[in-house]
This record gives sequence, C-alpha cells and structure tokens, in this order.
Amino acid sequence: MNRVLLDLGFIQIYWYSLCIFIGMFIGLFYVFKESKRLEIDQDFIINMIFYTMIFGIIGARLYYVLFNLSYYMIRPIEILEIWNGGLAIHGGMIGGLIFVRYYTHKHGMSLYRILDIIIPALLLGQIVGRWGNFFNQEAYGPIVTSGSLNYLPSFIKDNMLINGSYRMPLFLYESILNLVALITILIIRKRPLLKNGYITSIYLVWYGVVRLIIEQFRTDSLYFGSLRVAQLISIIMIISGFVVFIINRRGRRLENLYNGEVVIVNE
Repeated sequence: MNRVLLDLGFIQIYWYSLCIFIGMFIGLFYVFKESKRLEIDQDFIINMIFYTMIFGIIGARLYYVLFNLSYYMIRPIEILEIWNGGLAIHGGMIGGLIFVRYYTHKHGMSLYRILDIIIPALLLGQIVGRWGNFFNQEAYGPIVTSGSLNYLPSFIKDNMLINGSYRMPLFLYESILNLVALITILIIRKRPLLKNGYITSIYLVWYGVVRLIIEQFRTDSLYFGSLRVAQLISIIMIISGFVVFIINRRGRRLENLYNGEVVIVNE
C-alpha cells in the first residue's frame, strides 16, 4: 500500500499525516463539546488546546529522536520529517502533561478535572493514529502465518506483508482496545457521583496494561539498554493510575465531582 495519499508535485500528503489530523480534529471537537457541557470558559480551553498540541507534538518527536539518537545524529534534517512517522505517544503525553499542569496551576483550575476532559480526546487520537502506523507499516509484531490473518479484511492482511513475511497486526489490537476504553469512559462520564480524576485513573491503568502486554510482542520497540522503554513507562502509568484514584477518592462523597455539585432534596 502506498504511504502517499496525494502527490501534488511540490508537496506530498501522507496517510499517516491524515490519520493524525483526523484523530486530532475529532479529539478537539470532543474537548470543546464536553468543556461547554461542564460550563468551562472556552477561551481557557482554546488557549490550553493550542499550546498543549504544540508541546505534545514536540514531546512525541523529541522522545522518539532521543531513543534513536545515533540514527538522527547523522541525519539531522530528518528530525523535522514527522510525516514519515516517529511520534511516540508516551513522549506526547509527557509533553502535553507538562504544559497542562503549568496552565491549570496558573489559572487555578483542577488539574484532574481538565485531564478527565482531555483523556477521551487522547484516546480518539490514539485510536485513529494507530491506523497511521498501519499505512507506514509500523507497530507490528512477530512473523505469523498467512492463514492466521484470514480473519482480517484483505487490505489489512495485504499490508501486514512486510519484507516478505506476514506480521501480527498489533496496531489493530491496540486501536480496538483503546476503543473499548473510550466507550467505557463515555458511558460513565455522566454519572452524577463521578469524582474528578477517576477518568484519568481508568485511562492510566487501562492503557498501561494494554501497552505493557502489546509491547512484549513489538519488533520495533524503543530500548534503553536492554529494557523496553514503553513497558517501563506502562508500569509507571499503572502505579500512577491507582495513586490518582486514591488521591481523588479522599474527601466527602459529594465533593470534587466531575459533573459539578449534586443537590440532594429531602422530601
């Protein structure tokens, strides 16, 4: 499958770039809609999104480049070629989190409340973004037999033929599992007694576990020495998820609620 969606001569538009753009667009739509439902100032949201996206993209690329430094040291111009792939989700989360932490503190907003709004948008970006990996033939697993992929549509199976061998479509598994997480979060997000931070904790534990398992099968992992970096980050995410849950569980039952104050009427 051709990685180039459209070749205009002076510029090429890649499938990878389109997937990233679609994921970001859908995610932004959700953030605006959800923040409006929760009556959060839209100017605050617009400014936050703009800078969070910048810091997220920089973080995602910097993370990837640092763990492939020997390659980019002799090809420095390729550092800017993000349309060819090489955006690490963990780096994007770290970069985005750094800014959101600063921005919410500056404006006196609850960090966890804002993160709870962002998480579904992040999942949307991951769900669609993994298909960018598909077009770039990235995020795949070990060699498998042709027959083991017969359950897949032919266009997916055909693109899993990489360097003469069929590969396990890990991008697809992760995309589907992220979709399950998204549906779960969308179902529970309007519960009246849902506390700030609970959505974030669900995401951290869920994606931490998913990535911890999937990364074991990836053949294109980023390494720090003999350690798979993504698995180390996943363990940190899982622990952090439980910590976030415990922190936000403290206090009275009707305090720190994601959907605002609950009024109890005594009849």
